[in-house]
Amino acid sequence: MPPDIGPILDDLRAEHADLDALVANADFSTPSAAAGWNVGDCVGHLWFFDREATTALVDPDAFNAGLERIAADADAYMKGTLDEARGLGDELLPASRRQRASLLDALARVDPATKVPWYGPPMSPASFATARLMEYWAHGQDIADGLGVTRKPTDRLKHICHLGVRTRGFSYVVHGRTVPTSDVHVVLTAPSGEVWTWGDPASADRVEGSALDFCLVVTQRRLVDDTGLVVVGNAAREWLQIAQAFAGGATTTDPTRRGLVSS
Repeated sequence: MPPDIGPILDDLRAEHADLDALVANADFSTPSAAAGWNVGDCVGHLWFFDREATTALVDPDAFNAGLERIAADADAYMKGTLDEARGLGDELLPASRRQRASLLDALARVDPATKVPWYGPPMSPASFATARLMEYWAHGQDIADGLGVTRKPTDRLKHICHLGVRTRGFSYVVHGRTVPTSDVHVVLTAPSGEVWTWGDPASADRVEGSALDFCLVVTQRRLVDDTGLVVVGNAAREWLQIAQAFAGGATTTDPTRRGLVSS
């Protein structure tokens, strides 16, 4: 049976609320940690792709037709998304909130067995909601870093950890590498102190540490060597050097500016 999406949507709403609190008194022109983007650009990026996500849910044919624009010129497409968001001016945050509500409604109504199209492999609605939660958390980190704010982590990170583990194979494929057959055992400590595990405990390759550090690495917000993660084995280390929990073309973390660059 498909999983109950209700708890995931509750966590996505909570992530939305955390972002609102983060930007409540922020100057949207403040540079974020995402290279070339300010705080407003991060909010605008989320608004634009929430709109695309809603289209993917309610009119997948229209969404798929729009993919041709990206294939034609991905850089121009991304520039266009920012230009459109910037054009909203002071209406950006209200528009973003309305779009979130539309997305949540679409997610609550869609058939749980549906495969939702996206910029990578199609996903179940539950995985789709998890991916949006990951995007909000990751771009929230860009904003927090730009504002010099330290966020308090929550156990909602489990969704991102799970996505990070599940996208191990995708990380190799998108970087043009052969997906390894060996497993990696992942042992992470949640903000609450609970221990979360994935993979074969007998594996020689292991990743251990805090859930926060793992999420920062798989969303490419930190280099693995800049975290407290303990990485054992060549397969585990290779994975975390290219880990990419989000859809799209291959990117890596630029150690000089924490931004993402195309591989």
